[in-house]
Amino acid sequence: MTSFDAVLDEAGKFGRCQKRIFALFCLVSMPWAGVYVGIVFQGFTPPHRCRDAPAARRAAQCGWSPEDGRRLTLPAVNVSGGTARPSACRRYDVDWNRTGTTCDPRDLVLDLDPATTPTAGCTEGWDYDYPGRRSFVTEFDLVCSRSWLVDMYQATLNIGFLVGSIATGYLADRFGRKLSFLMSNVMNGLTGVLVAVAPDYTSLLVFRTLFGFGVKGGWVVGYVLITEIVGVEYRRTVGVLYQMFFSVGILLLPLLAYFITDWRWLQVAITVPYILFLSYYWFIPESPRWLLSQNKKAQAVKITQAMAKENNRTLSKNIENLTDENVVSTTASFMDLIRTPNMRKHTFILSFNWFTSAVVYQGLIMRLGILGGNVYVDFLISGLVEFPAAFLILFTIDRIGRRLPFAAANMVAGTSCFVTAFIPDSLFWLKTVVACIGRLGITMAFEMVVFVNTELYPTFVRNLGVSVCSTLCDVGGIVAPFLLYRLAVIWLELPLIIFGSLAFVAGGLVLMLPETRGVPLPDTIDDIEFPEK
Repeated sequence: MTSFDAVLDEAGKFGRCQKRIFALFCLVSMPWAGVYVGIVFQGFTPPHRCRDAPAARRAAQCGWSPEDGRRLTLPAVNVSGGTARPSACRRYDVDWNRTGTTCDPRDLVLDLDPATTPTAGCTEGWDYDYPGRRSFVTEFDLVCSRSWLVDMYQATLNIGFLVGSIATGYLADRFGRKLSFLMSNVMNGLTGVLVAVAPDYTSLLVFRTLFGFGVKGGWVVGYVLITEIVGVEYRRTVGVLYQMFFSVGILLLPLLAYFITDWRWLQVAITVPYILFLSYYWFIPESPRWLLSQNKKAQAVKITQAMAKENNRTLSKNIENLTDENVVSTTASFMDLIRTPNMRKHTFILSFNWFTSAVVYQGLIMRLGILGGNVYVDFLISGLVEFPAAFLILFTIDRIGRRLPFAAANMVAGTSCFVTAFIPDSLFWLKTVVACIGRLGITMAFEMVVFVNTELYPTFVRNLGVSVCSTLCDVGGIVAPFLLYRLAVIWLELPLIIFGSLAFVAGGLVLMLPETRGVPLPDTIDDIEFPEK
């Protein structure tokens, strides 16, 4: 009997064929960035104030400056940091047609005593300081008492991720990697367009959930397929680089958002690549490993021969005895992940790290949309720091190991969050640099949890273990917007304190995991429970 890995030695472990397929799948990572964190631009909440037509006419007649107009028509409220600013959600309840003829702001200030002048809500809607641009926040007026609905936009996406990744993973094991990938992109193209044309906010949330259902599942299937067609020694590298192209998408997103001023057209731009990915039907093969696991040897042999031909390699007759070396008779169950002490410990620690990585990563990115600076420049700068993460991982994991870099990445992220929270706004560049270091740390932690997860479970339960633990990533994504936007109302930096605490705990827990550098992948639960044997 000949294993697929043995045949792959002859066909080429990472030849021209695998490089071509890998390059095609790297493109899949790029638009996912727009889906995952596009809320920063699509759901941007600009400065806003109550619309008051009579007050606006009086301001125009009297020639008031914008500052005087706001001061005379809007009550002052204390915001984060104790600063008094004109209210974004209340206005003076004054009949500006009957307040006299004076235009002198000094006289009007005497009449508008904040203690006695009644106020009212924004019954006429809001005016937004967002000239020439439109987000779904400005279109649907998701501010003040309705601001929590912005959180739902991101939460529903992660609900789609949660359900879709499990469903697509099952379909990929049942019907194949290639078919599942193509079907997910059919759904992505359809639901992505529906998001762009949603007539109201309720339908927008429904379509956004369906959009998330296909996007993450298709990305994971791509990850699985490329790791199944390369040699063992190349799997970690292609996995890390595959994730790095998500960072390329992070850099492209602010450029797209800068030139595409309407959130609906930006959604179309994010969706178009998924429609183009349907052309992969003619360019990517089915996974030979999966075909072997389904007893479809003839198709597996045909695809492997085609790969060898493209790699300019010749196969021996050993391919006639090709078998699936990964077939096991043991059936995996969720109880296998928690029944024994070490397995239970690994499951808890890895799940918590998936959760923390999602909360801190999404939180730090979405925070850029509420800081009040140039969101396009800030987003671009913070995206640039993600690239060193992949190279630091590749440089350290085979020299130092997995555990220390993984724990250090979480600790650096946590420390940076704490320090950033207490740096005054006057030290803008120092605050930006420290925040970027935190972004680097959590990006590195996020990328490391993926392959560390695979090394800490035995073969027969490895896929289930990764699936179960990574569901906490989507739970974290659901929680992140509520933590960020609701806590920032109390104190702008309060979310950073929460993020830092989570990252510190995650880093400490990682130190309780075993080192897996140079250790063979475990095959049984006994290998986990009694590693010394």
